[in-house]
Amino acid sequence: MEAILWIVLGIALAIAEAFTATLLIIFFAVGAFAAAGAAALGAPLLLQVIVFALASGLSVGALRPIILRHAKTALETGDTPFGIEAMQGSHGTVMEEVDGERGMIKLEGEIWQARSFDGTEKYLPGERVRVVKVIGATAIVWRDDLPDI
Repeated sequence: MEAILWIVLGIALAIAEAFTATLLIIFFAVGAFAAAGAAALGAPLLLQVIVFALASGLSVGALRPIILRHAKTALETGDTPFGIEAMQGSHGTVMEEVDGERGMIKLEGEIWQARSFDGTEKYLPGERVRVVKVIGATAIVWRDDLPDI
């Protein structure tokens, strides 16, 4: 029964990691799965907790630095950007007025939510803007007066 509880905890922690950008909770899920293995082998609760703590701590200490070292942007590594990273610097056309709160632009044939970069600028439909960065599903834009990258 304890093994099932550890497995449920591990799954819950893994799901919770999907909603964060920290890359930390997943290592506690690893610890929970290790504790589930200990419970399945008949270890007492105290030993299960120790296995959980050790496996979590070791995975955080050993694996997280390696993963973070390899999780660099294309700009940092010199590779060709793709996905959202490739959209930075691209041109868009305002479809609905863009201000610091909301707006819509057409970007590479798709409609995107947008906000102005500084929050005080407004861009009217038909104006060209440039994507400064993308946060989630929102393009942060500025007037397209910058030279091409």
